[in-house]
Amino acid sequence: MAGYFALILHAHLPFVRHPEHAQFLEENWLFEAVAETYLPLLRLLEGWRRDGLSPRLTLTLTPTLCAMLQDPLLQDRCERYLREQVALAEKEIQRTRWEKPLQQVARFYHERFTAAQALYAGHGRDLVRAFRQFQESGHLEIITSAATHALLPLLADHPPSLRAQVRVACDHYQHCFGCEPRGIWLPECAYVEALEEVLQAADLRWFVTDTHGLLHARPRPRYAVFAPIFTPKGIAAFGRDPECSRQVWSRQAGYPGDPRYRDFYRDIGFDLDLEYIAPHLAAPGHRGFTGLKYHRITGRAPHKEIYDRAAAVHAAGEHARHFLAARRAQFQRLGEALDRPPIVVAPYDAELFGHWWFEGPEFLDALVRQAGAEPGAFTFITPGEFLRRHPTHQAATPAASSWGEGGYWRVWLNEKNEWIYPHLRAAQERMTELARRFPRPDAIQERALKQAARELLLAQASDWPFLLRSETRPGYARKRVREHLLRFTRLYEQLAGEPLDREWLRQVEERDNLFPDLNYRYWA
Repeated sequence: MAGYFALILHAHLPFVRHPEHAQFLEENWLFEAVAETYLPLLRLLEGWRRDGLSPRLTLTLTPTLCAMLQDPLLQDRCERYLREQVALAEKEIQRTRWEKPLQQVARFYHERFTAAQALYAGHGRDLVRAFRQFQESGHLEIITSAATHALLPLLADHPPSLRAQVRVACDHYQHCFGCEPRGIWLPECAYVEALEEVLQAADLRWFVTDTHGLLHARPRPRYAVFAPIFTPKGIAAFGRDPECSRQVWSRQAGYPGDPRYRDFYRDIGFDLDLEYIAPHLAAPGHRGFTGLKYHRITGRAPHKEIYDRAAAVHAAGEHARHFLAARRAQFQRLGEALDRPPIVVAPYDAELFGHWWFEGPEFLDALVRQAGAEPGAFTFITPGEFLRRHPTHQAATPAASSWGEGGYWRVWLNEKNEWIYPHLRAAQERMTELARRFPRPDAIQERALKQAARELLLAQASDWPFLLRSETRPGYARKRVREHLLRFTRLYEQLAGEPLDREWLRQVEERDNLFPDLNYRYWA
């Protein structure tokens, strides 16, 4: 056997839910991902199963994403979003009737949006259940992540918060998938040794670290990133392969930059007359993405050529062949150097495929089908299955690391977001104080304790410091951190002696409604 290939897709979005507004711009992050990534991925899985292919894929579905995908309010709004896309494509077919190249693209979108709408309805709008069925049939391994995707090393000085982020996630996974998770995606692949005890207590068997997290392990791994290591607590750490990463992510050499692919930024939400497009915008009066994009990347110049769908799909097939040839050559080199079958681990953000790189699902489909036509090239596998087949590995301690800029925590702890952490530390200590003070609360106290825990978890999310650093929706990120901390503080003060405001508590529970069975005692 040449070796094993572990393709891992990490699907995550921050918890964004605003029932107080009829429409809310940031909720579109979910709807775009559903239309452009999660539904296309389900379509791929269905096609592979139909054709007898089983490329053992690993998928993270983070707890916040699962909570949103199963929320009836957001399901209603996602259904409306897909319906609006179909309606807009119909308008575009009429508007472009004298411009045949544009109308051809508009018709493609109409077919695509109609199919997405039907697939969403066909799965009863519950994509978590749809993915669960593929795990139960053996086509997929679904893993969890921290409850709200907190950067865990920044919680290491408060072990109860570490424990809560991991244990709440595992409880929610059990609720969603009917079994215990075996693997965990450490948010941003961020690892420090302090995580070990919490992961072991939760009976998690493996995680992924960035390349240098494994290469700089103590002692140095004999097989570099081409075999996992067992940490001091017996948890397997898999290292990201830099070659697979470079071929997809590199600005210079990465596949998504090919001029034949669809341009992400050139959208009719910005190009067409505002009065015409306004009924289809997420925030009325504010231009934004609609999902209808008529142009291909073309080049660095402002001028863009019309998107040619057939040429783009052909390019995806070419790139899949190149990627497959590169893996064959890589496995041949590794086979000559190693005394055991290597594993090449290729983790990516799931939203890259379809959302950012529109033809990404076609690339995955071509890769799986081409690999299936060449038996013996390598075996698709999940890390969990690899450990069952190969249970013996070197023991070592991974290095502190992440896959963010600079390889550590700079993205999430810098001059733009450092103000968050003193407030988080105070809230974390107060949450432990509350959990210890109320070992046997009455019904209303328990509701308030659970909600305080939810607000703290949401304030800890790594998404908000990331958005502040990248200056992508910084106002919204700042508002979210402050609101969650203020709600937590108000709940703390009411539990500390002030009368509980039952109506306000009900409103907050309705708004931040994730993790209904949350166990606040994890902070004790």
